[in-house]
Amino acid sequence: MSEVSRGAGSVRVDSGGVLVRSASDLDPRWAERIVRAHCQDARVSALKSLSVETGTTTRVAIAVDHDGPEELARRWFVKLPSASWKARAITALPRLPQMEVRFYRELAHEVPIPHPRALAAASAFGRGHTLVLGDVRETGATPSRPGQALRADEAMRVVEALARLHARFFEAPAFDDVLSWLSGPVRRLEAALGSALAVPLMRRGLRRAGSVVPAHLHAGALRYAKSRRRVARFLDRGPRTLVHHDCHPGNLYWTDGEPGLLDWQLVRVGEGVGDVAYLLATALEPETRREAAPGLLQRYAEGLAAAGAPAPDAAVLERRYRAHTTYAFEAMVVTLAVGGLMPDPVVLELVRRTAAAVADARGFEALVEA
Repeated sequence: MSEVSRGAGSVRVDSGGVLVRSASDLDPRWAERIVRAHCQDARVSALKSLSVETGTTTRVAIAVDHDGPEELARRWFVKLPSASWKARAITALPRLPQMEVRFYRELAHEVPIPHPRALAAASAFGRGHTLVLGDVRETGATPSRPGQALRADEAMRVVEALARLHARFFEAPAFDDVLSWLSGPVRRLEAALGSALAVPLMRRGLRRAGSVVPAHLHAGALRYAKSRRRVARFLDRGPRTLVHHDCHPGNLYWTDGEPGLLDWQLVRVGEGVGDVAYLLATALEPETRREAAPGLLQRYAEGLAAAGAPAPDAAVLERRYRAHTTYAFEAMVVTLAVGGLMPDPVVLELVRRTAAAVADARGFEALVEA
């Protein structure tokens, strides 16, 4: 792969005057500071709040009237510390929102898959974070819904995009120096917290899921949770690349039939097929996945090779795919256990799909076989 740039990204607004604590702090003077970082003489005449949603962050959609250039967005998507105490408790120690801020400030310009344009990205210890993105809908894009199921051809487009992303960062030397933050202390703390809470959250999630998760999966799920630290090391054992780590339907958007990815809070160094397994497990109806998965894995391998990365052995790729379905299942069950991060009916649908995926792939057995 080509060398990853050591230079900073294109986001030019730091913490001074940008950081705010809540949606009520968003006003024309605040917006004008951001606009002027991109066009010195521009002025903001009005700001209107369009919607407020709460999940792992508080997400505020706003309309900004300004006299700057046409290409400077007028519909913004502002991500702030979550108004939900549960979400703040989950994201505070591993600093997930701050990791996304750093992604947009230092790395997004290198990513060969569409993502929102950042207008401002700032964080400060004890003061939270503020991330301002151009609303992709202003450019004609259509976001997917969190519980939406993809067609096989749509999944193929996403798999091709993931192959380009993973090939671009395949075994990047920068992971050991300027990009070491992707797998540094923050990510290690996140892994430790996940392991410490794995068993109680898995038990609670399985209770809440009820019959959505077949009883024959419970033993494997609890065995996974009890061995989560070892499992995580095993799933990280493959070739290193940059992974999104949260490729569910709600983090996809489409422009003229081509996919882009939203929400880079969980970005990290990992094994690329993990993104593919997560996508197929969460975004495809079981019948579609069963029929399409072999071809999608083959296309992923071909896409890696076409973009300059080594093509994985087909049998190895299939075994690693099977194992990585376990994380997709855990992520959805834990989301259900915590509650309040997505509507319960949506999470239950994603739990249903991932349960079917881990059962079909014999994912828990793949971990034991390892």
